[in-house]
Amino acid sequence: MTTKRYDDLRAIEAEVGTLIRRVKRVMGERAREVHPDLHPMTYFILAHLAQHGPLRAADLSDAFGMDKGGVSRQVQSLVDLGLVERQPAAEDRRAILLDASDEGRRRLATMTRSRSDRFDQRLADWSDEDLAGFSAQLAAYNRALSDD
Repeated sequence: MTTKRYDDLRAIEAEVGTLIRRVKRVMGERAREVHPDLHPMTYFILAHLAQHGPLRAADLSDAFGMDKGGVSRQVQSLVDLGLVERQPAAEDRRAILLDASDEGRRRLATMTRSRSDRFDQRLADWSDEDLAGFSAQLAAYNRALSDD
């Protein structure tokens, strides 16, 4: 016999599964909005560089848990698409820093505005209290599972 708590926990698992599938789909869509040839994982690297760059390739390896070869291939793809630039580090001209190009930043900003507008429209019927409550509950959920 199951309890209401058990059923509620299984319902949360199912809804999170739906959310994960939706996030994967949306990340692919976001990547294609930035550039039709942009892979979703490469999109994450571009977004990370736009927010935190310029960075060394080793910093990206650490941030994404990828080996240097994998990062190198992803970065080369971004460079080939004109979305990332390599530049020598000021303190050590032999070191190379990676950063989103102006074009990469422009494309990310355009996609972000478009996505934000759609997201806002989809949740237009939610009250301010509903939004704040959901945000607080989602944050609490993420904190509770932060070591998974």
